[in-house]
Amino acid sequence: MMSKYKICVYAISKNEEKFVHRWMDAVSEADAVIVLDTGSSDRTVEKLRKRGALVYEKRISPWRFDEARNYALSCVPEDTDICVSNDLDEVFEPGWRRKLESAWCPGHTRARYLFVWDHKPDGSPRKCYFMEKIHRRHGFKWIHPVHEILEYDGVKGEERILRLEGLVLHHYPDLTKSRENYLPLLELSVSENPGNDRAMFWLGREYVYRGEYDRGIEILTRHLALPSARWEEERSASMRLIAQCYEAKGNKNTARAWLFRALGECPDVREPYLGLVRFGYREGNWPLVYAMADKGLSIVHRTDSYLVEPESWGFALYDYAALAAYRLGLYEKAGHYALKAFQLNPADKRLKLNLELISQRCIEHFNKGW
Repeated sequence: MMSKYKICVYAISKNEEKFVHRWMDAVSEADAVIVLDTGSSDRTVEKLRKRGALVYEKRISPWRFDEARNYALSCVPEDTDICVSNDLDEVFEPGWRRKLESAWCPGHTRARYLFVWDHKPDGSPRKCYFMEKIHRRHGFKWIHPVHEILEYDGVKGEERILRLEGLVLHHYPDLTKSRENYLPLLELSVSENPGNDRAMFWLGREYVYRGEYDRGIEILTRHLALPSARWEEERSASMRLIAQCYEAKGNKNTARAWLFRALGECPDVREPYLGLVRFGYREGNWPLVYAMADKGLSIVHRTDSYLVEPESWGFALYDYAALAAYRLGLYEKAGHYALKAFQLNPADKRLKLNLELISQRCIEHFNKGW
């Protein structure tokens, strides 16, 4: 059967020989595979060429991801209909081309599809959100030195995004790679785009990850003050990170206030409830733990956001609710939540023991007629 479109996969690489065969197997459905290697010292280039990839070699100095990806994109043939950008540590599920071609129309500018960022030990998805790195050949460029994104610079108002159901890309990261260059690149990104709320948020988050709490508070406060920072879910995440900083600095009252602000900003996602639950647990505030866990569990639909925390949708809220209900003498509720927590993670010995202890307490409570 003749293909409807010319599809080209393009990527950047550096010292990723261990991923080459798995990646080439996954992208082999494309008409062409183009890779920009930015200075590998292993056999990445050799292996890619042996598998049929067209490899260009160029050192990007000073390093920035957007420049590398734009160079790789420039190597894609002009007559390509659909460009597919993905990294060597990412793997499409088989049949992705058929799904893409069957849904794509010439008027589409890019496609949105499911990206599995992290996996559970059994291989099932742990954290996933939607990504948009499949796009038409012209009218796009990469921006930002790190956490780079595709910007559409075609005819104003022409963007038409296709949502691809069933097309899934899995991420299997190389955890040995250093993140040391991320902070200076994020600082550069903010200096170049001081009004960009996403870049500001990512920089503040990076400071918090590194334990630089004062800088984290400063940058995240700037993020919240930006006129463009209107996305409630990200604003709530920023507030929770500020709370984390204040608690780490020993200022629990301010931390608590920021956690409640985070909940008020975005009460329709589970993450701020879990933040307050954990804070209440550390303080031994069982009414707060129970109320926030119970309310958080009433939210049954997660968003497609990259900010979704897998713990919010696992056993954690049930576990905390069980512990708090038990402490408050709500034994029937404690048993209900303990069972739910155990069912979600039956390999956890602590959850099993909690369920047994709470169940026994429920029996005693019933027999005594309390």
